[in-house]
Amino acid sequence: MPTTTGSATRTATGADPSTARPRDRRLAVAAASGFALVTAFQVALAAGAPLGAAAWSGAHPGRLPDELRVASSVSAVVWLLAALVVLARGGVGVALPARVGRTGVRALVGLLGLGAVMNAASSSPWERYGWAPFVVVLLVLCVLLARRGPQDAAPR
Repeated sequence: MPTTTGSATRTATGADPSTARPRDRRLAVAAASGFALVTAFQVALAAGAPLGAAAWSGAHPGRLPDELRVASSVSAVVWLLAALVVLARGGVGVALPARVGRTGVRALVGLLGLGAVMNAASSSPWERYGWAPFVVVLLVLCVLLARRGPQDAAPR
């Protein structure tokens, strides 16, 4: 809920909405869209879609075994939270404390860096040539958000 401090209105993110740069909003929406795609993929895996060749190192083509379907369910929640964190960091309609946005995006940078390496090293061609580049794009978007978010902007 916005509060008024002097002449500036602040949200729970700690950012004056007028200082959220359009560039940061675009970065956040692009990253959140990517995370939404990953979330949808993980939900499909958890629901039993025969996409195992493109996930979890491709060791289980077709429908995943139950334990990996559970892991995909957990993963879907993590990626959904990632989408919310980048939206908050970019000043796009999600009210989270500023520290959560800053720290969360930095954590995503580390997680995505590790994910890019793991996907590139996978024996699955789907992961090597599909997910690895996709994760690198998400990594770059998160690095840019980590370096410049609305919480870092000086009021004008």
